[in-house]
Amino acid sequence: MGMPLELNTMIVTKGREERIENNFFKLEKSEYRLYPMHVPLEVKNTIAGEVRGVAEIYKLEWSQEKTVIYFEMKALESTN
Repeated sequence: MGMPLELNTMIVTKGREERIENNFFKLEKSEYRLYPMHVPLEVKNTIAGEVRGVAEIYKLEWSQEKTVIYFEMKALESTN
């Protein structure tokens, strides 16, 4: 039996991100997920939702069938 692994190319928060300080956030996701690090990724509340901004992941942790990502928001989209 292999370890289930999902590859993600955007950050989907579902409103569960936790602000660490300023533009730095933490987000816990179920299961093991792989994200590109240190590259700009779109941030959305839902997969089909509007782009909220662009962030870069600087730390990723896997343990107990969860993934925790730490990211910095680099740009916010205007809500006009």
